[in-house]
Amino acid sequence: KVCRQLLIQYFFWLYTRCWNIVDKYLYHMRLSEENLMDVSRRFRREMDKGLGRDTNLTASVKMLPTFVRSTPDGTESGDFLALDLGGTNFRILLVKVSGNGKQNVEMENQIYVIPETLMRGSGTELFDHITECLANFMEKMGIKEKKLPLGFTFSFPCRQTKLDEFYSGSGFRDEMRSIQTASFFLCILVYQDFDIDIVAVINDTVGTMMTCGYDDHHCEIGLIVGTGTNACYMEEMRNLELVEGDEGRMCVNMEWGAFGDDGSLEDLRTDFDREIDAGSLNPGKQLFEKMISGMYMGELVRIILVKMAREGLVFQGHTTPDLLVTGHFKTSYVSDIENKEGLVCAEQVLRGLGLDPSAEDCVAVQRVCEIVSTRAAHLCAATLAAVLRQIRDNKAAERLRTTIGVDGSVYKNHPQFARRLHKMVRLLVPDCDVRFLRSEDGSGKGAAMVTAVAHRLAEQHAERQRVLDALRLSREQLLEVKRRMEGEMKKGLARDTHESATVKMLPTYVQSTPDGSERGDFLALDLGGTNFRVLLVRVRSGKRRSVEMHNKIYAIPQEMMQGTGEEMLMHTVIIFCVHPGPSLSIFQGILLKWTKGFKATGCEGEDVAVLLKDAIHRTEEFDLDVVAVVNDTVGTMMTCGYEDHLCEVGLIVGTGTNACYMEEMRNVELVEGDEGLMCVNMEWGAFGDCGELDDFCTEFDRAVDECSTNPGKQRFEKMISGMYLGEIVRNVLLDFTAKGLLFRGKLSERLKTRGIFETKFLSQIESDRLALRQVRSILQHLGLISSTCDDSILVKEVCTVVARRAAQLCGAGLAAVVDKIRNNRGLQELSITVGVDGTLYKLHPHFSTVLKETLRDLAPQCTVTLVQSEDGSGKGAALITAVACRLKEGKK
Repeated sequence: KVCRQLLIQYFFWLYTRCWNIVDKYLYHMRLSEENLMDVSRRFRREMDKGLGRDTNLTASVKMLPTFVRSTPDGTESGDFLALDLGGTNFRILLVKVSGNGKQNVEMENQIYVIPETLMRGSGTELFDHITECLANFMEKMGIKEKKLPLGFTFSFPCRQTKLDEFYSGSGFRDEMRSIQTASFFLCILVYQDFDIDIVAVINDTVGTMMTCGYDDHHCEIGLIVGTGTNACYMEEMRNLELVEGDEGRMCVNMEWGAFGDDGSLEDLRTDFDREIDAGSLNPGKQLFEKMISGMYMGELVRIILVKMAREGLVFQGHTTPDLLVTGHFKTSYVSDIENKEGLVCAEQVLRGLGLDPSAEDCVAVQRVCEIVSTRAAHLCAATLAAVLRQIRDNKAAERLRTTIGVDGSVYKNHPQFARRLHKMVRLLVPDCDVRFLRSEDGSGKGAAMVTAVAHRLAEQHAERQRVLDALRLSREQLLEVKRRMEGEMKKGLARDTHESATVKMLPTYVQSTPDGSERGDFLALDLGGTNFRVLLVRVRSGKRRSVEMHNKIYAIPQEMMQGTGEEMLMHTVIIFCVHPGPSLSIFQGILLKWTKGFKATGCEGEDVAVLLKDAIHRTEEFDLDVVAVVNDTVGTMMTCGYEDHLCEVGLIVGTGTNACYMEEMRNVELVEGDEGLMCVNMEWGAFGDCGELDDFCTEFDRAVDECSTNPGKQRFEKMISGMYLGEIVRNVLLDFTAKGLLFRGKLSERLKTRGIFETKFLSQIESDRLALRQVRSILQHLGLISSTCDDSILVKEVCTVVARRAAQLCGAGLAAVVDKIRNNRGLQELSITVGVDGTLYKLHPHFSTVLKETLRDLAPQCTVTLVQSEDGSGKGAALITAVACRLKEGKK
């Protein structure tokens, strides 16, 4: 026991003494947490420079786009070839990927040597040799007759222009720098007896991320710490200014080994780092890599030991010829010396270099190795922390959960490197939950996985576009819609064909728009949705021409909307009686059918003016006469007509859709008289009810119609209006999910609920100001918790296609109206204003733009101004009453 105690004390003294000497000597290589946070901030600034178009040229961290836009989702399957070129040998692999919930990867490979003469020869000769080996491999595997996708791992810095196209930045020799993947492909085509489709060219770091991403879908970072070092991660496209487009994500090959080449690490570099750089093949380049990677770690230890020996701190001041030879202290020695049998290994290594080490020398060498490898791990952690913060900020997440795929001999073989790296990452970014996942064959399997993902995305994209193409309308189709609308308008106006017309062209008996001379106080009751309003409107003419309004909004309970008309109107009148007004004359309005969710019984086919008056009388509280029954579309036209006398068309695109316009009396055969104009309420929502739109309707339109409260009715409205667009989108999303094209084929219960995808979501999702993470928050609200960035992009595309079709159809209908007015008047050119109201038109970020573009294209001889109505239904009703009173006074 005494001997053991003395031995422990001796070793404690020995370690303390030796460590103190080494720690003092290598003080500048021991970086504090504060130092590392500073390195992380510097690296983040370099990342920003590399991402910027204007600053990329001067950035040391180049942030190269890889054109890899997605990580594996587990559904990839098929046979793929992979070619791994990154050293004196290269490998060809046949990789078989199984999907359908049974994730499995089988690989067969063969290694081929690259002769020294070819490494230093021309690029063409090199690729000819690779092609011969590829032909040999395919012959051996019996796949010469198959056309297989190929992924190519090219582990040298290069600038990519597409996923399958790159220009080498460095490599075997200068001629390689202009070699393009297409050249490689042309070499292969020389062999006419087999065919290959090159899908992807990737860096080994990207391959590492993709390999781990197949097993862990949270993996969005790749890290290599081996002979060299590098990292990649999935960056938001909006931040990547070197590539067009701002939606989705793309993997960025950071090429972080060059961090510090601009002098940004000069205060942290030691004389040992400078010496190793001066003796390298590329002085002044890859300075960060020279502080971290396996190519330089052993050499760094050797330089330190030589300097310490010359200063008499180790080996009794002696060196040996072997110790003085560059490269003789291998990085594998560092790993061996730091393992459990480290002192024994240290003695063996030092004796192999011709030295006669003491116990103190072995302890000192072990400590030198620890300081060098710890600095490497901590510097790597500092830069990883910057990447993690970038991803966290991109996602606006309070806490980030992610996985880093890692490969490389230093990470895998050094006994302490991984543990030190993990610990420091968690210290530097405590708000990130990080899993480190070791990659198995990232360069070979990774190339196949990138190819598999690219292949999957291409197939899925083709299928999605096939589905969405049914919702995209060509110019010819829109012209046909316009032509058919014109035909239905003529049928609706004619007495003999009116009954069979789907566009009813109802006379409104409004025979004039406002001229500015209207005046008086008027009451208006606005009923057209789940709420109704009562308004007192004061119209002034002359120099003080104005419209002043006072109103109050009341809800209509759902049970009254679905109950009897008497109950609903009594509820309306009980509220209305607090707003008594003047007694006037009565106009008639026959309700043809309810829309917008109303089903109150006893109203269809009845005069709503009489129904309202009877309800007023039943209250026995007050008496009113109803002067005008006004459709909200007519009210919109009249409201805008008060400000713009060219306004002769009204359009509503909100919960429902409709249009009206001033038609020549001679064409309105349902009303006596040929002189003047009359506003026609088109009720165009029913266009298509007799099959006029069947060849434009999709399976999604039919599903929405079949589940509606009025199947087979209002077909045009169901393709356009706000009540239905969200439901069309929901049905498309259901179809995509069932086909495995969205949400990894997993539906949420909420998304199965009819009406859950509100049309307001379309407006929010298509907003240019809305980032994809906010789209994802909407999807999470719908129960799609695990939705990805790619899912968000696709949902946005579906919303865009559905809303664009709606705006185009509306534009085609409106083109038919304005051209009808122009032809009525025998004009070559027509200038006209359309008053527009409705939440979809007002709130959707692109609807109005697409509508205007379509209108200009389909009615080129009409100059149309679209003016938003302010309170067309309420103010419009009062203005119609005012116009009616003005006309009545004029007759007197």
